Amino acid sequence: MVLSRRTFSALAGTTALGLTLSGSDGAFARATAPTGPAPNPPGADGARHTVGFDKYSMLVDGRRVVLWSGEVHPFRLPSPSLWRDVLEKLRAHGYNTISVYVSWNYHSPAPGQYDFTGVRDLDLFLRTAAETGLYVILRPGPYINAEVDAGGFPGWLTATRGTARTSDPTYLSYVDEWLTAVNRIAARHLYTHGGGTIVLYQLENEYANNLTSPRGRDYMAHLYAKVRADGIDVPLFHNDKGRNGYWAPGTFDTGGESGRYLYGFDGYPSPVAPPPDWGYFGVGGTKGGSTASPETPGLLAEFGGGWFDPWGGVEFDGKGYAESARTRDAAYERRFYLTNLANGIKVHNVYMTFGGTSWGWLPAPVVYTSYDYGAALDEARRPTPKLVPMHQLGHLLHSVPDLAKLDRAADVQVGARDGASGADAGITAYHLVNPDTKAHFHILRNDRADDVLAAVPLAGVNVPLPVPVPGLDARLLATGLPLGRRTLRYSSAQPMLWLTAGRQDIAVFTGRKGEATRTAVECASEPTVTVLEGKADHAYASGALRVDAELGGLTRVLVEGGGTDAPLLLLLADDETSVQLWRYDTPSGPVLVYGPALLRTAALRDTTVHLTGDTVEEADLEVWGPRGVTEVVWNQGPLRARATTSGSLRAEQRLPGVAAAHLPALGNWRFHAENPESDAEFDDSAWKAADRTSSYSTTPVPVGQPVLFADDYGFHYGDVWYRGRFTDVGAAESVSLSYVTGTQGLLMAWLDGKPLGTHRMPVPDKSTVRKGTWSATATFPVRYANGPHVLSVLVRRMQHDMDGAAKDTHKAARGLTAVTFAGASPAVTWRIQGAAAPDPVRGPLNHGGLYGERQGWHLPEFADSGWKAVDFPRAARGQGVAWYRTGFRLAIDPGVDASIGLTLTDDPGRAYRVQIFLNGWNMGQYINDVGPQHTFVLPGGVLRTRGANTLALAVLSDGTTPAGPGEVKLTLMGSAAGGVPVTPVDSPGRAHAR
Repeated sequence: MVLSRRTFSALAGTTALGLTLSGSDGAFARATAPTGPAPNPPGADGARHTVGFDKYSMLVDGRRVVLWSGEVHPFRLPSPSLWRDVLEKLRAHGYNTISVYVSWNYHSPAPGQYDFTGVRDLDLFLRTAAETGLYVILRPGPYINAEVDAGGFPGWLTATRGTARTSDPTYLSYVDEWLTAVNRIAARHLYTHGGGTIVLYQLENEYANNLTSPRGRDYMAHLYAKVRADGIDVPLFHNDKGRNGYWAPGTFDTGGESGRYLYGFDGYPSPVAPPPDWGYFGVGGTKGGSTASPETPGLLAEFGGGWFDPWGGVEFDGKGYAESARTRDAAYERRFYLTNLANGIKVHNVYMTFGGTSWGWLPAPVVYTSYDYGAALDEARRPTPKLVPMHQLGHLLHSVPDLAKLDRAADVQVGARDGASGADAGITAYHLVNPDTKAHFHILRNDRADDVLAAVPLAGVNVPLPVPVPGLDARLLATGLPLGRRTLRYSSAQPMLWLTAGRQDIAVFTGRKGEATRTAVECASEPTVTVLEGKADHAYASGALRVDAELGGLTRVLVEGGGTDAPLLLLLADDETSVQLWRYDTPSGPVLVYGPALLRTAALRDTTVHLTGDTVEEADLEVWGPRGVTEVVWNQGPLRARATTSGSLRAEQRLPGVAAAHLPALGNWRFHAENPESDAEFDDSAWKAADRTSSYSTTPVPVGQPVLFADDYGFHYGDVWYRGRFTDVGAAESVSLSYVTGTQGLLMAWLDGKPLGTHRMPVPDKSTVRKGTWSATATFPVRYANGPHVLSVLVRRMQHDMDGAAKDTHKAARGLTAVTFAGASPAVTWRIQGAAAPDPVRGPLNHGGLYGERQGWHLPEFADSGWKAVDFPRAARGQGVAWYRTGFRLAIDPGVDASIGLTLTDDPGRAYRVQIFLNGWNMGQYINDVGPQHTFVLPGGVLRTRGANTLALAVLSDGTTPAGPGEVKLTLMGSAAGGVPVTPVDSPGRAHAR
């Protein structure tokens, strides 16, 4: 039933609810606000803040802010030290917000057990986000999807009573446990109380059309009440899986609370279709995206910053995530993200912005180990060209508060001509206006492959120079925009930022390299103009200074006088140059830095500006800051600097590039054969008896057979072994083994120690790419004499399905389901063995049930001196498991952040797969004849870049072909001088090393 107001109040608590409804603590102030400066960068300052919204935007302390957010999953980077690296890079490149899933399975090895330590330290992650100056959108589920095992549900939940994602009391009891655990941490990091920077909190995830179900509405009402009862007082939202208006405000019981809940939706439009209008310029109504909730700001909880890739790589024709990045490149981002902005999207989250790695048994069946996603920051934490538009847009949104409050303005006629042929060409134009400042914005989008020249009347002002809009690209133009103490009349280049540094205003405009631009700034009288760098022509007429320049490098034009006391420094930058310009806000005022590959932090102390950051190549360093700054320190090293005519300080020596990182060859391998479980004489007496007769699985238990599903016996991750004992009662001709796995699961069988064969699930094609549960029956001929027999079966489970449609699909069986003999009906008694107890450091998803894993062969401390010495490449043949181990030492310079991977290559016709363990950490699975992944990221912290490392490879081969490994080598994926200090993840008390 729907919760009554009284029931809601009892659950939420009288005091907390009273504050919510009255807003007496200011946390939920909902007054509208005029256009004004954005709030200062957030932090855990201990002060109370208000977080609210109106139909235009979020309101923080009464100031408008566009949340420009990137999705980051700390569980996909098992090195807490590197969380800071990723967050600093995102902040530097213009993001002011991160969105964070919290994966239930990552923190809960068993009912009632919740671990938030080590690599699972959510408190540390949220503190780091606050220290970096980023708002946080927290998304703790209970269900998250996210292409993780069971959609984030813990393995133990698959074997429990109750229907998940409904108001089923058993399920809700577990949900309340989880939310109590995670909200205890979240409540300490709410921006409203000054303990952190959480400003939005998501209820559930893509709950589809369950709005029509009473159990669905009751479930959402329960979550709402539970979260409020746990002290979460920031606005709440849900993300509609499509544009349906599902779970908009007023569609379920919030216990009488209003004005504290937003409608959000997700969108992953195809890159080959025109960008959709999901707001001001769309179809409107409940199917129109943000128009489904016209009194709340447009909230895109997930917008595709890439896409995931399945085993076999059919999504991107075997080209992997590089193809995802190519099809959703920087031009795609400009075209789609600017369209979103035009449609009133003011909370915009890019999924993913850093994808990371689905290490261990974390990935859902539909993905392999890498979760690079084609994201702007790749799996190895390297910036990609996709960061260029995000860098420009993020800084623009922070510098230009007018963009936080926009109305649709009158349509304008845009003339467009093909840049090559001169023929008429269509272009999509959006016109918006800020109702307070009257600043106008035009977004021009070209959905053709050919470049277009557009003639644009900007709020009645015709730009004399045609505006180039490259093929499949877009740009934003502005008029009437304040640039400090002057006003922009128009520019054919896109504004990126403005700030006041010292006694002058600085404005940056950007575009593609080689474009001819014209910028007009209003001046009461003719100013004095000095071209300080580059080439530019200028003229004064009709109350405006006109500057013409071709974009290339950095063109500097100093404008003085003209009726304004303060100088204006115009900086015209092409795309490549624009990402060398870094704004950083300090308590003493903003700082603008030009030159390095990354600016991490800036701090002003007395007359010195202290900067930290990264370089790749040698780079100049130039700084604009508040008055009185005369000295510069870079990464704790003082630099001689001189004042320039641009009003900056420029270092007299260049910043050094990155030193070379030398990687050793991998050799001295040691080998040991595995799977003693296949031997008839193996002692399995300590294994669990598989004798249950009923299950909570969605997979039916075959009539007359025991339950063989691995989850029912507490084995939720990795490989599982079965041993069945029977006495011959007839002349059997074959045995049929029915089993269920995720994508690319396999089964191996032995009878009385002799191989029967291997069966594997097919590689997904385009019609089965989303299939998460695969079932098959493997039939093997058998011959045996009378007497006792042992049937040994190894099943690689390949993770649980997700539950996107809320149908308990995560409860589909994993492992054997039925065993039958043709020509005989022996009574078989079964025993089962899977993973040992969860590793207290690495967690429950790190290892499975292989014999070597149970014996610790993957751990660095294991003594392998008695193993046989071998060389790679290998060409062994045989069904079963083999292990290889080696050690290597690295001596990367402590001032170098090196991203290192492990690359495996071999003849693609060889059928085998490898579990990769680095220093005991399961870094993923390689399937040689399926792919497409060959390089596996080894994150610093797991990898000791200054010290000894142990690499262990567990190889499963089906016996049909020779099995490797072939070539196994370390790969330098990228490096930079700078970085952050990194602590080994399994030794938190040790001194840091990279």
